[in-house]
Order: sequence, then structure tokens, then C-alpha cells
Amino acid sequence: MNTVKLKVFEFIGSPLCISADDGQKIFEKIQSLLKAGNCVVISFEHITMMVSLFFNVAIGQLYSAFSEEEIRAKMSVEGLADDDMELLKKVVENAKKYYAHSEEYNLAFMVEEDDGE
Repeated sequence: MNTVKLKVFEFIGSPLCISADDGQKIFEKIQSLLKAGNCVVISFEHITMMVSLFFNVAIGQLYSAFSEEEIRAKMSVEGLADDDMELLKKVVENAKKYYAHSEEYNLAFMVEEDDGE
């Protein structure tokens, strides 16, 4: 099994991890690497700002395609400051909860929308 280092700064061409579009690019790259049987190290070296939106799309979305065990075994991150790592942990916890019960969340959301009309 190969290990591939994905350098976020080089891949998105910016030190700012703030857009959903950039998060989607990272998600698609990680997803294809994992599906090909690779291990992935996501490097945040040279990244100066990140927001939860980016993490939700880039990392959280992986929990819709892979099991937690597979993600833990085949993926790691490096180069995150402590506060950014805490943000990523919160995003991951929320993603695990959401994707474990996504039908229930979606139904609850639809009921709330109907009530508002």
C-alpha cells in the first residue's frame, strides 16, 4: 500500500482554506486516493487560515464514503496548529454523528421546513 502526501497549499494554490470549492477539490482527491488503496497524509504546511466549512467539505464528507475505521487506518493529517486540530476534531465528531443518522437528520430538517411555511 502506497502512502501519498497531499500538500493542501500546493493543491489549492493558496494559504487560505476557507472555501467549499477548495474543500470539495481536496475531498475528491482524498476520495480517489483512498479508493485506489492508498494511505493519505494531508499536509497543512504553509496554510495560514482554515474554517470549519472547508473541513466539513474536505474531511467531514469522507464519512459518507468510508467507515471511521478505514479513515483512521488510511488517513492522517500533519501541520495543524492545536486550535485548528481542535476544530478538525469537532468537524469529524459532527460528521460521524450526521452520517450515522443522516436519514433522521434529513427528515427532521424537512419537517422543520414544512412547519415554517
